[in-house]
Amino acid sequence: MNEQTANYDEPWKEALNEYFNAFLNFFFPHVYQLIDWTQTPQSLDKELQHIIASSETPTRIADKLYQVWLLDQQEIWILIHVEVQSQYESKFAQRMYIYNYRAFDLYRKPVVSLAILGDERTNWRPNVYNYSIGDCRISFEFPVAKLLDYEEEWNALELNNNPFAVIVMAHLKTKTTTTNPQQREQWKWSLIRGLYDRGKTKEEIIKLFQIIDKMMTLPKQLQQSLNEKIQHFEEERTMPLLSNMEEMAIERGKEIGKEIGKEIGKEIGALQKSHDAIITVLNARFSQITPEIQAQILQILDLSVLEEILKLAATVNSLDEFSARILVN
Repeated sequence: MNEQTANYDEPWKEALNEYFNAFLNFFFPHVYQLIDWTQTPQSLDKELQHIIASSETPTRIADKLYQVWLLDQQEIWILIHVEVQSQYESKFAQRMYIYNYRAFDLYRKPVVSLAILGDERTNWRPNVYNYSIGDCRISFEFPVAKLLDYEEEWNALELNNNPFAVIVMAHLKTKTTTTNPQQREQWKWSLIRGLYDRGKTKEEIIKLFQIIDKMMTLPKQLQQSLNEKIQHFEEERTMPLLSNMEEMAIERGKEIGKEIGKEIGKEIGALQKSHDAIITVLNARFSQITPEIQAQILQILDLSVLEEILKLAATVNSLDEFSARILVN
């Protein structure tokens, strides 16, 4: 049977951006209790990209870096690196260590590294990286949360009002339905319908719906069937909470009869063309560019900046110079 693809990294990143404090409270309550939540955490995406760009390890969209303040007599910074890992990786612990020491080198502040393990290997629980040569010894430990462990707590997840309860449920059922899209459609419908019963506001339902929808990808025909179920459900309840905004999310920017959808599609197409043009020019001038440089290019979402970078790609003397210049930008 053909495997059904899924999208884990993007929905997890959206969830972390939207529910960072709920994330810590759900997975790492000991860390949550250390933080002064009267001060707003600062997301450090740009700083994290500097850390990743200077590393030989692969870029992952779900990596997050935050600046928070601890409950203490003095104001103290702590940087939290959040890792969502959906598949087994042999050098995972080493990568966590690399990101940790690079973050420390950048700020000279304590760095707490946290990991979510979303893979299917029950016994794979990397939480330490160490090596020793002679009398020199390095040891780095970090806490992990294994999503598979929550399968045994399904009833508790259904009653838990933390947004990450339903996100974990969506992740687990996405994994278990890789070869069964019909079953995935049933679970997706069950989870979306359950959002109405969790006592959440319209805005909260919409946000969680979008996360679930992006993660639990379906073939077009099954997605259409799900859309019809949602529509009928809303008509029966006379509470159309999902309606047009969610349909746009389902269609992923395709034309659905609204001009806003068309404009979004045009912008996405323009960004893709700009990215492709820059990569093509660099490949033509310097042979094959590295994955790190390609990742740097793809993360730039300002069309005016991309126009300048295209000019830079045509005139720069080397890939190293190009990489350094776009980091400055």
